[in-house]
Amino acid sequence: MQREDIFEGLKDILKQIKPSMDLSAVNEDSQLVRDVGLDSLTILLLSLAVENKFGFKFEGNPKFTTVSEVLDYICSHTTL
Repeated sequence: MQREDIFEGLKDILKQIKPSMDLSAVNEDSQLVRDVGLDSLTILLLSLAVENKFGFKFEGNPKFTTVSEVLDYICSHTTL
């Protein structure tokens, strides 16, 4: 799976979690809290949805601040 495909899948998840959010401005440099507007609950929902969509479990309790960090983690842990 290409990084661009994973990014589109991540944006689909974000749209489900925050339906009113405008994803057109979200890019790899976007900050999850400041730019995307996630809080602790939506980050938990994001984590669960990522695990389900991409078929792996997060190891430990990774801390992500940017969309790019989430993408890097998914790319290194997915088998799709």
